[in-house]
This record gives sequence, C-alpha cells and structure tokens, in this order.
Amino acid sequence: MPLHILFVHSHAAEVERCLQELNKMHFTVSAEIVETPEEFSERLGSHAYDLVVAEYPSPDWRETQALELLHLSKRQIPLIFVGGTLQRETVAEFITRGAYDCIEMGRIGHLPVAVHQALQEKALREERGRAQNRLRHSEASYRVLAGNLSYGICRCDLDGKFLEVNEAMVKMLGYASKEELLGVNLASGLIQDPGKRTQLLGQPDQQGSVDPLEIEWKRKDGTILKVRLNGYEVMGEQGELDAYEVITEDVTNQRQLEDHLRQQAARDPLTGLVNYRHLAGVLDMEIKRSERTGREFALLLFDLDGLKQINDRYGHLTGSHAICRVADVLSFCRDIDTAGRYGGDEFAVVLPETGAEAASQVAQRICDSIANDGMGPLLSVSVGVAVYPHDGESIEVLLRKADVAMYAMKAKKRELHNAR
Repeated sequence: MPLHILFVHSHAAEVERCLQELNKMHFTVSAEIVETPEEFSERLGSHAYDLVVAEYPSPDWRETQALELLHLSKRQIPLIFVGGTLQRETVAEFITRGAYDCIEMGRIGHLPVAVHQALQEKALREERGRAQNRLRHSEASYRVLAGNLSYGICRCDLDGKFLEVNEAMVKMLGYASKEELLGVNLASGLIQDPGKRTQLLGQPDQQGSVDPLEIEWKRKDGTILKVRLNGYEVMGEQGELDAYEVITEDVTNQRQLEDHLRQQAARDPLTGLVNYRHLAGVLDMEIKRSERTGREFALLLFDLDGLKQINDRYGHLTGSHAICRVADVLSFCRDIDTAGRYGGDEFAVVLPETGAEAASQVAQRICDSIANDGMGPLLSVSVGVAVYPHDGESIEVLLRKADVAMYAMKAKKRELHNAR
C-alpha cells in the first residue's frame, strides 16, 4: 500500500526533494500538498493520512499551528517539520509540543529514517487499540472463546480461586494439566484488591478513566509472563454475584518489541546515548519536577573541538571513533543523570538536583577525562553550563544560555591558540 503523506508546504521543489529521498529508500508515496490552515483542516476532516510533513517556517502560519490543528482534529498522525536552519531550542520546543521530528533541508537524507520510525510507533499504537477492542467481549463471546487456543480463559470464585481453566491458559502458564493449575491461586490477589478488580471489570476509576489491566504472572518454571486481563461478573440463578470470568492475553513479546522500538527511537545509533528528542523530554520533565520541589538542576553542553581537522588528517572512521570516545566518558555519569548526543559533534548532560558550582566541577572532570582517556589523537571539548531556574525557566532559554557559554569557551581557546 502506498504511504499517504499530506505536505503542508509552499515550495513544490522542496516537496519533490523529500519525495526523491523517500523513493531512494523504496517508499511508495501518495502525496498531497496544502498551503493554508483552512486547506489543512479540511483535508484532515475528509481524508486519511499516514504522515504529515510541515514546512517551517511557513508563510501565514504560526510556529506550531499545524500541530495545534492536528491535535484539534483528534487524528493520531505523526508530524515531521522540515525547513532551513533549525535552532536546537526550537527543535526541543516543537518535540515537547508533540512533533515527531524536525529535519533541516540540508540533512533531508535523514527523512526516510524518521518516517520509518514514526510509522513503526504509529503501528504499535494502532495494534494496541485493536487488541483492546478484541478483549471487550460479552458473556456470549466468552462461550465462543472458551475453546480458543489464543486466549487463556478462567472462572474464579469470589475469593479469586480458580474454578475452571481452558487448555490455552494451562499451556500459557506452563502447567502439565488443568488440575495442577486449578490448585494455584494466581488470581486471588487480583480479585481481592478492589482497585484492580474494578479495572479488571472495565469500570471507570475515580477520575472517570478506564485503562486495561496488565499485570505480571509467574509461569510454573518461574519465568515472568506479562498478561492483559479482561473480566466479567457471573450472576447466579437468584441474581446474586456468583463468580468472575477472566480472559487472559499474553502480551510479553508485544511489550518486549515495544520496549525495543522505544529504545531505538530514543537512542543515537552511533554512540548509544539518548538522542535530542529524548533529551527534550528529560528537560521538560526536570522543569516540572523543579517546579514541584523547588530544587535546581543543571544542563551541560559539550562540543568536540577540531572534529573537522581530525576527519581531514586521520579520516572519518577516526572522527567517528572520537565521537564515541566522548560518549564513553559521558556514559559513566550518575544513574540519575542523562547524557545524550545532541548533534554531529555536540553532546548534552542533564544533572538533576545540581547547582552551578557542582555542575562546573562535573564539567571540568568530564573535560579532563576526555583529554586523558589514553587514546589518540588527543581530544578536547568546550563546555557551557546553564542552571534552572537561575539561567532560564524554559528549555529554549536554558539551551541558549549553555550554547552561548560553550561557544565563548571555544572562542577563548582559539584566541589562546592564535596567540602562540
């Protein structure tokens, strides 16, 4: 099936460049182009799309107006911004507001990778929704499913003790027979917990939301099984509550796949550090935490000095290795810290509950470790420090402050070098 993309763009030539890059990676694309907010809203209301690619900046559009209109439409469609030079603080802001990615036209070759990852995440969300719908069965559906080998089905008494189980549940949990499984009280804690029982039966909680119940059960051999459960009340002949019937779905592999894809989407493939999309989310989370606790946190930005000279003199393989050497040092931060690759030769570290003095000490230790890692060629980095809320109360301002400080150090190094 062709990939249906809605372009919000005023330049047909740049749309064609995007399509050429996708074609190189064997995407079959059906594309439509709109230029105005009115056209965009009309198309969202009348057509189905897999992806939105929006120009930034765009004439007659506010910065994130395309995102706002997409949210208003209630359509779960990934949106990628493409444009000229995109400031890092702008990228961070757009991603925290819901954009999937932001790509400069000078690096438009990255578009197919971003599209592939966006579609994978979208497919996972849709499959999760379909699975939830499959589990909304009536009492009659239970009877049909009782012999189904895809779902484990059981009947429990009011204390959660198994009364009946089907063969699929016996195999799912690794027991030798129904009789053996009937002697295990796997569901007692679930049925006796009022909150979990309410969730199992699909009843709204105090906030009015209904979330599917997922828990971990142990198989007979001790391995962990992630299961999604959906239950129903069984009434007796006199209309009294007599038992509970529970449909069980093994979602272990699905959750492992989701975790793997989530990690891939958040990681830089060269260094293994988190990428700028994940960093933006961490910064947003730390600002909210600081607003609650009143504790400051620090942001460090690093830039590898002279990467172009290393590439020119030793080759790009050595240059890539130099980037990985910096990443290796950053990966030894505290467990509560977050280190990421922010760009080609730029890195960031978020230090929770850290003030200016401690952050400067950490920055100096990192600079010293990189300069003395025992490998060649010798490396150095420039660093900038920003502390919330003293240096700024938004992601954009913090990034700008740290960026200015980092390039001030880089300029000072050049002056000292030239003076020699």
